[in-house]
Amino acid sequence: MVGLVGQACFFSRFLVQWIASEKEGESVVPIVFWYLSLGGGLLVLIYAIWRQEPIFAMGQCVGVFVYTRNLMLIRRKRGGTP
Repeated sequence: MVGLVGQACFFSRFLVQWIASEKEGESVVPIVFWYLSLGGGLLVLIYAIWRQEPIFAMGQCVGVFVYTRNLMLIRRKRGGTP
């Protein structure tokens, strides 16, 4: 169930990005995209660790790092703490 929910979060980020881009009439990446990426990535990482799949887990670790870093950069730009 954890893996399924993680994949659903991860997939929904593409829908969110597509809808936001259609509304703006140009390609945009809304902040919710990064939160869905992080949440989905963490859940899939937990699933990969539970299944003892190190290659899958390593790939998710990289993604989780990138998503977290993007959220940090967004927060910094908006004037929050890094």
